[in-house]
Amino acid sequence: MRINSEETVGFEIANIEDYPEDLLSSNHLISGISEGFPPMEDSEVVEAAINTDPETRDPNVFDLSVYGSSLYRIPDYNKTARLLEEYEAESAVVNPEELGPYLEGDILMPQTSVILKNGLVSTATRWPNGIVPYEIGAHFQRRDLQMIRNAIREYHRRTCILFVPRTTEKDYISIVNGKSGCWSSIGRVGGKQEVNLQSPGCLSKPGTAMHELMHVLGFLHEQNRQERDEFVDIKYENVKEAAYENFKKVSPTAAFGVPYDYGSVMHYSPRAFSQNGQPTIVAKNPDGNRIMGQRNGFSHLDIEKINRMYDCYNKNYNDEDLSTTRTPSVRRPGMMGNFFNNLMSRLSPHA
Repeated sequence: MRINSEETVGFEIANIEDYPEDLLSSNHLISGISEGFPPMEDSEVVEAAINTDPETRDPNVFDLSVYGSSLYRIPDYNKTARLLEEYEAESAVVNPEELGPYLEGDILMPQTSVILKNGLVSTATRWPNGIVPYEIGAHFQRRDLQMIRNAIREYHRRTCILFVPRTTEKDYISIVNGKSGCWSSIGRVGGKQEVNLQSPGCLSKPGTAMHELMHVLGFLHEQNRQERDEFVDIKYENVKEAAYENFKKVSPTAAFGVPYDYGSVMHYSPRAFSQNGQPTIVAKNPDGNRIMGQRNGFSHLDIEKINRMYDCYNKNYNDEDLSTTRTPSVRRPGMMGNFFNNLMSRLSPHA
């Protein structure tokens, strides 16, 4: 997409809710499909690595040590910047966040932040009460701000997560527009942490901003779940050698009872990190190939995972909360309700 010169005036705002226009329809959920799916299991589902030592386990702490030094790199302002500047969403066969040289394409703890912390950060945490202070820390065009606003709005509509304009909070995210691609760190790492959305490439698809913000909440990529081999085949012969580690499985440490989701906004596209244009991920359910890597919006199961991780169904909000920022639809369904919701999201090709 090319931007006309008269559209390049930058905006810097503290509260993105000042921009009421919607780019997206009121409902843009992407659902899974059911035929050929293995039975749902509650014991193997993984989203974020959490310490499993029964003596030290804290459900709010993510253990990032499994990634080692791969987390800590310098933003690439050269090759990645050029790839994103040339990115055309209409013709691209991969998502913009799959173009980076970072861990799994878009997971990054900038080395500058690490140096300031005097050492490597091996853990991250959940955001207390699901509240994430944020700022718009760079200039974005109006259209880009609207795309970010819609991503935040979907979290407010579908979950109990609340993004609030930062005032004096010590821990917060800063959404920036550096020429280094699409990237974020995992969970709350402390202090100011950047979420980079290079314009226009990283904001050419509605789901990319949602994807990066799910990383902020503590979620990993869908195809890196430990049980992924039951659902997809990784074609390493087609993967760039330097990207092999991007397909490493993460050991199970946190189970949310949510089945594997081909339609997740956190799933790679079929040709992510391909060296020859051939598929690197092939769904064992052939219909899954059609929806893997979609970036149109949350799937039903994405919403379920967020709400379970942050215990949204057990939270009670007063009328003022519900009428202003919280969604009244986030409540715990009964056992049959959970079963029905999961079944329907697997049966319906569209939400």
